[in-house]
Amino acid sequence: MQTHDPFTSVTERIQTQKSGIVTHTDITKSELTLTTTRAHILDVLRFLKDDPACQFHQLMDICGADYPGRAERFEVVYHLLSLTHNLRVRIKVSTDENNPVPSAVSVFSSAGWYERETWDMYGIYFDGNPDLRRILTDYGFDGHPLRKDFPMTGFVELRYDTEQRRVVYEPVKLTQDFRSFDNISPWEGMMDVQLPGDEKGTRPPVGWTPAKKAVGGK
Repeated sequence: MQTHDPFTSVTERIQTQKSGIVTHTDITKSELTLTTTRAHILDVLRFLKDDPACQFHQLMDICGADYPGRAERFEVVYHLLSLTHNLRVRIKVSTDENNPVPSAVSVFSSAGWYERETWDMYGIYFDGNPDLRRILTDYGFDGHPLRKDFPMTGFVELRYDTEQRRVVYEPVKLTQDFRSFDNISPWEGMMDVQLPGDEKGTRPPVGWTPAKKAVGGK
């Protein structure tokens, strides 16, 4: 009798019991990833949690990923854990700035915190989240810092003003002008000097100066 690995069993179980709610499955390096749609994300999460053959009772994380070249640039990624079967599963759903993803708070009460972080970092909305506000950045923060188009310097900077005795926000001011670095090794620019060991290689096309021998050398 042929036995299936646990990931295949989970995949076959959800496809049999809930046909059509998973659009793609992938098992790579002993990790199972299920892809679904916004309309079915809660059905997938609820089935994986409640089905006796799955029992993924713990939501470990919800995070985002940004792919600006896609029509729906964001991926929301859920990580579930089953202590009963000692298995983990990853669920992905795509969205954009305008279409919210249904909140998973009704399935996992801890989802509210993770969804707040995902919204804070990427600007992904979660429909039904009872408290969708910033959690890592400040209330006056401008933008979402993990988006690929967010500048490394940010848009505003804050400092404590001793005269006003409060924190003030100001536009970012760089301390120096933009500089371009060619990242060339310093040795590549030394065309007129031969360093110890260079005699084994090709001499530069421009004039060169033989390396001096160390004191006591022959």
